[in-house]
Amino acid sequence: MLAGGTSTRFGRDKLAEPYRGSPLLHHPILRLAEVCDVVVVILAPAVDEPPMPVGVPIRIVRDPTEAEGPLAGLHEGLLAVTTDLALVAGGDMPDLRTPVLLELLRVADDSLVDAVALAEGERFRPLPCVVRAERAVDVAHTLLHTGRRALRDLLDALRVAVIDEVTWQALDPERRTLFDVDEPPDLLG
Repeated sequence: MLAGGTSTRFGRDKLAEPYRGSPLLHHPILRLAEVCDVVVVILAPAVDEPPMPVGVPIRIVRDPTEAEGPLAGLHEGLLAVTTDLALVAGGDMPDLRTPVLLELLRVADDSLVDAVALAEGERFRPLPCVVRAERAVDVAHTLLHTGRRALRDLLDALRVAVIDEVTWQALDPERRTLFDVDEPPDLLG
């Protein structure tokens, strides 16, 4: 899970902010823990380790350098993954829906693609997604050495299966899986 951003638009550490009774960061960790054996949390290099939910197997990984973008953090996190598939989400995505996460994993398991993402309009969202860890780490490494830093760059370079909106919205009619917190008023959402 990507949790190494600087919260620039938010103005302070948004992952520590309370959301529905617990820190924002706890919500996506708990959802990922429902479908993953271990949750890999990627943090910025110089931040203190935040409190984590009790009873969840978590592996902390650090971005190698400050402000290199989400792809650098993901690359580092993928190096710590011990499974073929990695479910990737943001630490600011508190309302992930377990059935949607399971569908992402099912499609990845049943297909010969490198990644699976959710459709949104004419495109797909980069988060949440599932990637084949070994392939994604190699492609991310190459992209980083050419100066590309966005998650979409990675997905654009992989063979991606896209779950259509009708299918995933049947599992999440309110589309909460795509909700992320960027600014303080978002915490009310």
